[in-house]
Amino acid sequence: MNRRLRFRRAVNYVNLSTPLGLLIAIVGGASRLPGPDGLILAFGYRYRFPVAGAFTVGNVVLTRRDALDERLVLHEGRHATQWAWCLGLPMLPLYLLAMLGSVIVCGHQASYNVFERLAGLDDGGYPHKHLWWRRTRSS
Repeated sequence: MNRRLRFRRAVNYVNLSTPLGLLIAIVGGASRLPGPDGLILAFGYRYRFPVAGAFTVGNVVLTRRDALDERLVLHEGRHATQWAWCLGLPMLPLYLLAMLGSVIVCGHQASYNVFERLAGLDDGGYPHKHLWWRRTRSS
């Protein structure tokens, strides 16, 4: 693991986002395994919220699935970096605001969410919706 990823891992422990992610994994009944690039993969998360194939808190990637494909792990790794840049818990309200903004402008929570766009919409399995005012009407 390179220096940048070790730094991200350390920042996410210090800002308490990774310990929060581990707590969520434990409460959610997920089994935890070391993943690539300093990530912790938590499989078998039992709750239906949030509605996503996977979600990241600090360096912990949680999913209800038994496995994740490589592209989704890369996407979630970018979210781990975002947690570090946001200094931990401020990521939550910032992400929620970005999600609300995306819903307002296109009707989808991820298509215009700056965090999802920076993490890669395609890698996360999200659609590229058009803005409401740029859609054409079909007969």
